[in-house]
Amino acid sequence: MFKFLKGVVAGSGTGVKDLPYNVGEPYSSAWGSWTHSHGTSKDDGSPVSIFSLSGSAQDGHIAAGRNGVKRLRTVRHPNILSFLHSTEVETFDGSSTKVTIYIVTEPVTPLSEKIKELGLDGKQRDEYYAWGLHQIAKAVSFLNNDCKLIHANVCLASVVVTQTLDWKLHAFDVLSEFDGNKDGSTGSMLQYAWLVGTQYKSMELVKSDWVAIRNSPPWAIDSWGMGCLIYEIFSGTRLSKTEELRNTSSIPKLLLPDYQRLLSSTPSKRLNTSKLIENSEYFQNKLVDTIHFMEVLSLKDSVEKDTFFRKLPTLSDQIPRQIVLKKILPLLASALEFGSAGALALTALMKMGSWLPPEEFSIKVLPTIVKLFSSNDRAIRVGLLQHIDQYGESLSAQIVDEQVYPSVATGFNDTSAFLRELTLKSILVLAPKLSQRTMSGSLLKYLSKLQVDEEPAIRTNTTILLGNIANYLNEGTRKRVLINAFTVRALRDTFPPARGAGIMALCATSSSYDISEIATRILPNVVVLTIDPDSDVRSKSFQAVDQFLKIVKQYNEKGDTGDFSMANIGTPGNSSLLGWAMSNLSLKGKASEQAPVAAGGSSAPLATTSSDVNSVVDTVAVNAVLTPPRSGSSMDLVDHPVPASPTSTDGWEEPENGNDEDDSGDGWDDIEPFNEPKPSPVFASIQAAQKRPVSQSKPTLSQPKPAASSSQPKSTVRIAKDDDDELWGSIAAPPPKTTSKSLNLGTSKTKDDDLWGAIAAPPPITKAKPLSAGRGRGAKPAAPKLGAQRINRTSSGM
Repeated sequence: MFKFLKGVVAGSGTGVKDLPYNVGEPYSSAWGSWTHSHGTSKDDGSPVSIFSLSGSAQDGHIAAGRNGVKRLRTVRHPNILSFLHSTEVETFDGSSTKVTIYIVTEPVTPLSEKIKELGLDGKQRDEYYAWGLHQIAKAVSFLNNDCKLIHANVCLASVVVTQTLDWKLHAFDVLSEFDGNKDGSTGSMLQYAWLVGTQYKSMELVKSDWVAIRNSPPWAIDSWGMGCLIYEIFSGTRLSKTEELRNTSSIPKLLLPDYQRLLSSTPSKRLNTSKLIENSEYFQNKLVDTIHFMEVLSLKDSVEKDTFFRKLPTLSDQIPRQIVLKKILPLLASALEFGSAGALALTALMKMGSWLPPEEFSIKVLPTIVKLFSSNDRAIRVGLLQHIDQYGESLSAQIVDEQVYPSVATGFNDTSAFLRELTLKSILVLAPKLSQRTMSGSLLKYLSKLQVDEEPAIRTNTTILLGNIANYLNEGTRKRVLINAFTVRALRDTFPPARGAGIMALCATSSSYDISEIATRILPNVVVLTIDPDSDVRSKSFQAVDQFLKIVKQYNEKGDTGDFSMANIGTPGNSSLLGWAMSNLSLKGKASEQAPVAAGGSSAPLATTSSDVNSVVDTVAVNAVLTPPRSGSSMDLVDHPVPASPTSTDGWEEPENGNDEDDSGDGWDDIEPFNEPKPSPVFASIQAAQKRPVSQSKPTLSQPKPAASSSQPKSTVRIAKDDDDELWGSIAAPPPKTTSKSLNLGTSKTKDDDLWGAIAAPPPITKAKPLSAGRGRGAKPAAPKLGAQRINRTSSGM
């Protein structure tokens, strides 16, 4: 092996140029004759540590160094320094040859310097020392008990600390096999024992009593070294002579009995390092238990994991902050990324991540979060959405648009209302970083569906979200979406906070509408809500009317539309728009109170919502005993006509790329609840009130009307659409006598009678009866039909 290492650079004379690493500044301390320096990779700039040893070709230190390279390369353990690369460089200086050995390892810091850097004291210091000694004890136990090797120089200088604050053992120059089974052997078992300082040698090693050493257990020499290490880290000084080990004033009381057994004068009685780990109460503390649990997390069951992660946020406050950020946080992120940790771990991850600077957060935490968005675990998705305000700002626009949003969007269609609402609220953070293509081609379709969601809170928050993200939409999309979303849907919602949210959204986006839209579409729909049953809606509607009237007055005063700027108009009273509607929901009602919405119309939620709202407004109008309007304009304000056709550019989410045939009904461009071929809400309520006298009390009058209506059903609806103003005028007549007279004039052929005939059409059951009677063509009398039903019951009973 060494021939290969020497052959790589033998005779090159180029120094460190052949080393694929850059050698940086050296540390102030290192083991033995080695120099420990910072270093970086020439390929990717990643940090490393570079150990170098120089001497003549015949120098014993070089031979020992080669032994250390061989041992470090072949011995692998989590608590032993990780080997990356090594090489030898020969340089010629006159008649002499100088050899330099380079060992490249993972980036580490000498333990003595790291202790000074951390500056721990008290209980936190003892807990961290316990964790470090626990790691070194495992490394020494591995060498002695599993590999039958002797390190022979365990001390403060032979321990280094990684970037995650783990302690690792190195300095393998003296490392040798334990040959205690060789009978009669009296030679040196440790070829390079002369490199070990006298203060670190046990009594038998000082005397070079190899017979006693071979008759001792393999851990005897290194157990003595563990005692020297314990003394040095707790006293804070380097061991200068063996007698100093008797001073136990700085040794913790829980560790003192094991410390004395490690330094027993009889080699066979010295404590095995494996027993040190198992028996000592000193190693049982919060830090050691937490890290150990994280390292064996995959072996724990779900109950243990849940219990641990519920306590972890509290434990993280009791553990030294640097250890949490450099050791526990990477373990936690790795556990979440690879699936061994559940959703409860997200709370601890976010709490620990909040302690990091923004640059480190983007490196250590953010990649894990992005990967978790693709998880199918609903609990993890909920946790990510609940904490999105903590990391959303750190996400780049490209990552949001390409990786995060596609996974988030699946929550819009989730069966869980809670997850749908969390998904909706998360868009407020993600919207500024979404592209216009994503906003128009995907997001608005989902929001259109959520605005007719069965949950009133989701409908309300959807309106609030649209008002908040309106500035991120382009002008064409705002023209097409906002008015229909706020007037046709929000203002006609059966849930009072949803109507209030629609009013506030209109006020917040007032600069997006031209003067004609304000006068003909916004004001007529808002004025109606000044008589809304809900006081909060009435208050907001008055504020909105004042605001929009102010805009119209300013427009009238200027008289020149070219110089009139909507952006100059303020939007008073819309500060509450930035908040979600959940505070209102607890006061205004629950989802269970919306049962009439679900029962009112099962075919189209949009039509049902609009119908219920208009019914409420009509009821208020009747109770107020309003006089009939002169031109039907008062009632027209309640039911202001929507765009003329489903393909109008004012509708929600008009397809822009021509590939939305399957989702043609998901956008706002299909909003025409009052242009559908079924009666309006007011007609439906009148029909329901008159259903009994029409279908039961006067069957002779109901028979000819289905025939007349069935012959031209479409034309009747078309007449109702074209004569919308006259239709609302006839409905607005408050005296009940007029209504009864119109019903009694069934033989008249006037226009109003045709409309009422359409309204008074009996339910579908009356239409089905003549069809079923005609299908038999009079061939089967009633008695055989009854007999057939009796046979069916008999056969089913059998």
